Amino acid sequence: MTDSGRHSGIVYLVGAGPGDPGLITLRGVECLRRAQVVVYDYLANEQLLNHAPAAAELIYAGKIGGRHNQDQEEINALLVEKGLAGRIVVRLKGGDPFVFGRGGEECEALRAAGVPFEIVPGVTAAVGAAAYAGIPLTHRDYTASVTLVTGQEGKDKDDSSIDWQRLSLGNGTVVFYMGINTLRRNMDRLIEHGRSPQTPVALVRWGTTSGQQVLTGTLADIADRAETSAFKPPAVTIVGQVVNLRNKLRWFDSRTLFGRKILVTRAADQAGEFAALLAERGATAIECPTIRLVEPLDWAPLDSALAELSGYDWLVLTSGNAVRCFFQRLERLGLDARALGSCRVCAVGPRTAEAIRGHGIRPDLMPADYKAEGVLAEFAKMKLNNKKVLFPRADLARELVPRELERMGARVDSPVAYRNILPDKLPAEALFALEKRSVDCITFTSSSTVQNLANMLGGDQMLDMLKGVAVASIGPITSKTCRALGLKVDIEPPHYTLAALTDAIDAFFSHQ
Repeated sequence: MTDSGRHSGIVYLVGAGPGDPGLITLRGVECLRRAQVVVYDYLANEQLLNHAPAAAELIYAGKIGGRHNQDQEEINALLVEKGLAGRIVVRLKGGDPFVFGRGGEECEALRAAGVPFEIVPGVTAAVGAAAYAGIPLTHRDYTASVTLVTGQEGKDKDDSSIDWQRLSLGNGTVVFYMGINTLRRNMDRLIEHGRSPQTPVALVRWGTTSGQQVLTGTLADIADRAETSAFKPPAVTIVGQVVNLRNKLRWFDSRTLFGRKILVTRAADQAGEFAALLAERGATAIECPTIRLVEPLDWAPLDSALAELSGYDWLVLTSGNAVRCFFQRLERLGLDARALGSCRVCAVGPRTAEAIRGHGIRPDLMPADYKAEGVLAEFAKMKLNNKKVLFPRADLARELVPRELERMGARVDSPVAYRNILPDKLPAEALFALEKRSVDCITFTSSSTVQNLANMLGGDQMLDMLKGVAVASIGPITSKTCRALGLKVDIEPPHYTLAALTDAIDAFFSHQ
């Protein structure tokens, strides 16, 4: 409590980790979810801001290339101001707040102002970058010690507060933070004070991210190598015999899709799952939603069917979207799965079946061929005369299923459960990647994703932007649409699932 009796705020100094958003701690995520204000550095992955409430105030207080957006005193004052105003503040800092993060200075300012604070440790850059580069900082066959050093100290002065003599003796691993601009001088000092010029060195840039770059050499030649390759910050420099283990232990940047940029054209609220599958293989997945799912113009046809749900013999659901919209509307009407009564349920494929099971229902039928034609092949084995079938669908869905089921003798209702419309615009990141010709692959998971992209870009511009880009289609129907629009399909999985599509993309690039 403050003297006036008001509750004071609190500031959480949260380590965001070295770049991979999955490396933040559970406690860090908890703090972000409660935050009213987030003050973040440029080294903190911006994806982490998605954990904060939509109403949270987001303040960028980073430092880029040594140029301060705000100096440290201003940041300290900002944290104090927000804390004294009774706000829950997260100071999101790259790496760990207490390892070259100036967290100690911020805590001193908060303590002096009487603002409560908590430290949430993070994976520091030395640990994260080394691990993702396949370099153990300690190894009993090489060294039992590691020293973390600022790489920027001593750039423009002869005197140094670093004990270079002790740092250079022995075989301990040394990690320099943010030392690319002073690399040559730091390496020369280690040699001058006794380290062998042949000591292995690794530079790790943007460690733990899909943009990770690793350059290896020795104390004698690493500066020349860095200049030749135009190696830029931010990076850590790892010095020691353990660097030699990288060739044996390298894992992160040796995955088949590492460094590949892949556009995911699914709807914004569905792209995350596919993007995560691709990221596990090392790809940079760029979300480029070409679909926006919205409510039908008229709920009456679907509501009428739901009111008589138990009178149907079959419910046919051919996508996860159909499952989600069907059950959401059922719940909105005050009903649940019990309304199905004896109505049996058909799922088009395993992912749709999984979504149905999420509502406590085990599908009665799933075809071996995960598409509309497979569903019809199964129903062709049955007697459907006068059977009532409910087929909730998208507004642009093919008429194949209801038409063919009626031909088999069924009475089919096919109300619109959702509409597929164009997003307002394509994301700037996706457009920029296409314009730079830096995209390796584009994925289409339905005919609508292809058609909508052509509508948003214009058919000719789409074809021009996708020259040299591998086209991955989830199945033959989508592939047919791609070809009709002039695209060559390079990748199509044998099964029409996201997992199979990911495997097919992986296999395609493994042979490149």
